[in-house]
Amino acid sequence: MSKRSPQVEDPCLTAAQCRAVDRYAIERLGIPGLVLMENAGRNAAELIARWARQRPAPAPGGPDVAVVCGRGNNGGDGLVIARHLLLRGLRVSVDLLGDPAGLSPDAAVNYRVVTNMGLKVRVMRNGRQIAAAARVWRRSAVLVDALLGTGFTGPVRQPMADVIRRINALARPLIVAIDVPSGLDADTGEASGPAVRAHRTITFLARKLGFSKRRARPCVGRVYVADIGAPLIGYQET
Repeated sequence: MSKRSPQVEDPCLTAAQCRAVDRYAIERLGIPGLVLMENAGRNAAELIARWARQRPAPAPGGPDVAVVCGRGNNGGDGLVIARHLLLRGLRVSVDLLGDPAGLSPDAAVNYRVVTNMGLKVRVMRNGRQIAAAARVWRRSAVLVDALLGTGFTGPVRQPMADVIRRINALARPLIVAIDVPSGLDADTGEASGPAVRAHRTITFLARKLGFSKRRARPCVGRVYVADIGAPLIGYQET
């Protein structure tokens, strides 16, 4: 696994460049998207498992790690992370915002895998279910934000905005964003509405261009770069 704290010489990529790397890996090299997602989630889980074991124990009845997922590929990364944390013996809770029928294809595969393993995925469709999930998050040692990825731009809409606000109101858990804090524009480092204020961000391929902006710092926290098994050379941005 490749993981490192940010260095001055580390490359920064735009969201479009990240998509171009993914396309090159999938279409030119023949690496299935599911393999890239698996690599990303497994390597992120390695870091999160270490941090979870360094944290104070969760509150009684709380999970070691609460994973909060959206329906896109960022949520798919979160489902892979949840599976690998479970395999490492950690207590894991998973909440999904929205109908599982709307999951991206690769995320849907990983949803089936975790449910087949017996890991319950709680679905949040309304404010009451979000409030119930937040009561679990408050008792966790680590919360993983896998709601929105680098493809997100513009203002966050409801009920996503409510979920983000509830995450930001948490006092106990270490908040870890996956690839980019949800609600933050990866290119500009700006948020048009609420954005997750993460203590740590595990980003894939390379630091995102917007992370260097001063306004992004309260959201990204300390940044770690995780490998997904795709080269940063040979692709062409389109």
